Amino acid sequence: MILDHLNNIDIYKDLSRIYCGLKFIAAATPEIELGTYEITDGVKALVTEYETVRVFERGYEAHKHVIDIQYPITGLEGVKWSSISGMKVNIPYDPVKDRTFFKDPSDQGTQVVVGNGIFAVMFPADGHSPQHFVNKPEIIKKITVKVSIK
Repeated sequence: MILDHLNNIDIYKDLSRIYCGLKFIAAATPEIELGTYEITDGVKALVTEYETVRVFERGYEAHKHVIDIQYPITGLEGVKWSSISGMKVNIPYDPVKDRTFFKDPSDQGTQVVVGNGIFAVMFPADGHSPQHFVNKPEIIKKITVKVSIK
């Protein structure tokens, strides 16, 4: 996992697909419409809106064929992180959505807060449990960039 501030995106210039996704996020405004945006070959953004919760029931999500860049453009979101190594499968792999949900992390992991300039990049071994509220439940608008690594 990478946790960083949008002010630092030029560090990622040599990671062209990740950099394209970060530039999209940096250029977006809170008024961006919900939906899917094709950024470039192998890079798309999903703009969603939902209420944050205390417990994300499905567990820790991980992907086999994409890297996630997660950034709430409005509000803050807590994202729990743990390596998927040693975790048990909670919901089996869905090849259409390219995701498996895991449970029972073998390490303590951590929780990060994204939004207000801070983004997270999640790789295939990064189990991530999003949608957690920080201080209280709130409606957030989130950009999730999917970077293909097939």
